[in-house]
Amino acid sequence: MSLRAGVLAVQGDVSEHARAIERAAAAHNESAEVVEIREAGLVPDCDVLLLPGGESTTISRLIHREGIASEIEAHVADGNPVLATCAGLIVAASDAQDDRVDTLNIVDATVERNAFGRQKDSFEAPLAVDGFEGSFPAVFIRAPVIDYVGSDVEVLASWDDRPVAIRDGPVVGTSFHPELTEDPRIHDLAFFDDVQS
Repeated sequence: MSLRAGVLAVQGDVSEHARAIERAAAAHNESAEVVEIREAGLVPDCDVLLLPGGESTTISRLIHREGIASEIEAHVADGNPVLATCAGLIVAASDAQDDRVDTLNIVDATVERNAFGRQKDSFEAPLAVDGFEGSFPAVFIRAPVIDYVGSDVEVLASWDDRPVAIRDGPVVGTSFHPELTEDPRIHDLAFFDDVQS
């Protein structure tokens, strides 16, 4: 099976996520064709989507201007998997607590931008994630904090008593950057739990 994985490429860690998706696919004896999404018309042909980090206000503005936002919303409405990381999670949330971010409202969560601190406050932490054997080496860079999750949202991991990884239906969101490690388990969790035949 070949998986067509769309990575939103208007800004953020595109190449790192592409490699992580390919590693996760290889672990399932599958291949992944990674498509960089910068314009409308590509999302409907993707099996899975990835919304990477970057600058949430810029990402939000560009996906709405280019007509990509409505395609992402339709992708989720059809039950197709999405992984939203860091700024991607802010854009995916129902409330970013920032009027400059026009969110997608595909994750029932309230997110506060940069709440773990600025660039100099970045850190790595061994994170206990539900279903994982051993910890995950989570990298937090200007990471958002998840302040609230809806009743149907599953909290997969917490740090300092705050959720940092969640699942809402087909969408997995993380405050941290799983693509900056060699560990593909977050991408595996997001894309292959439900994609496997």
